[in-house]
Amino acid sequence: MTLLLKDSDPDIFQPSAFRFRVLGPLEVLHGDLTCTPTAPKVRGVLALLILRANHVVDTASFIEELWGERPPRSAVTTAQTYIYHLRKLFAREAGPEGEELFVTRPPGYVLTVGERQVDLYEFEQLTRQGRILLADGKPAEAAQVLRRALQLWRGPALANVSAGRLLEGSVAHLEEERIHATQLRIEADLQLGRHRALIAELRSLVTLYPLNEWFHGKLILALSRSGRRGESLQAYQSLRQILDRELGLAPSPELQRLQREALALGTSA
Repeated sequence: MTLLLKDSDPDIFQPSAFRFRVLGPLEVLHGDLTCTPTAPKVRGVLALLILRANHVVDTASFIEELWGERPPRSAVTTAQTYIYHLRKLFAREAGPEGEELFVTRPPGYVLTVGERQVDLYEFEQLTRQGRILLADGKPAEAAQVLRRALQLWRGPALANVSAGRLLEGSVAHLEEERIHATQLRIEADLQLGRHRALIAELRSLVTLYPLNEWFHGKLILALSRSGRRGESLQAYQSLRQILDRELGLAPSPELQRLQREALALGTSA
């Protein structure tokens, strides 16, 4: 997901004290104060606005997210009321500056924020930087940057939001981005020879994502390179059983190659 932000746009108002966090429970901070909406539907409206920051979210999207295919007759008016509540909530914390975050722009509304105010934007920037560093052959720097990116996560994205169809899609996409950043960081650590240190984390990841062959493959590799050939072969057999039981598939050729390498290590020992 690419967060839609344009700091160069002169129309964007950026009160620096506000901070929007979606990588975990939805949270809005103003200085040391929390001003996160408590009403579930108001929270859902704000989540949509944050994920599409500085771009118009049309009223039809709010209605689809909040009520799906069976909106009430008052849906448009109710959605407008939720925006009103958000404006008043932020105005209580920051005066007119808070209210001006929410701009009416037909056919909907825009949340006007700066790139440093949203944790998702920071995560995307750091992940992109880490990917470039890794591609440039700088795994130590890449691992450091990617750790900073992943530390921004406080749990499942928007964990305290009752997601409708639109937000469900966004949450699924964000989880994929988190997995991708984790894979980049693990690859950087492997290039640095940190195989033994990764074993516990990889065991946890294959439990969380049992059908993710990439994580299984790196666990097999880390065990093998740490001199734990028997456990490496056992990890391969475990994956083979999972894939056969759940999908009726065999491990990929790459994973079969890792198995052969582990077997060869025993032969050559």
